[in-house]
Amino acid sequence: MGLIVSLVIGGIVGWLASIVMKTNAQMGLIANVLVGIVGSVLGSWLFGVLGLGVAGTIGSWIMAIVGAMVLIAILKALKVLK
Repeated sequence: MGLIVSLVIGGIVGWLASIVMKTNAQMGLIANVLVGIVGSVLGSWLFGVLGLGVAGTIGSWIMAIVGAMVLIAILKALKVLK
């Protein structure tokens, strides 16, 4: 059950980040899930390095979306996404 929840949340996070970064039309469901999951891990690491803490569910969602946005920016810089 935890895997299914992680995939759904990863998909939502990746989808929201792709909307903000204007890459929504280029990314499918699997790409959104992957970007969401990897971006969440990246966001957690990045916030830890910067010494930023999050409080509650809303903070965790924001951290995950910011991490996914950073990942999309990296992919755009590498010309993987347009």
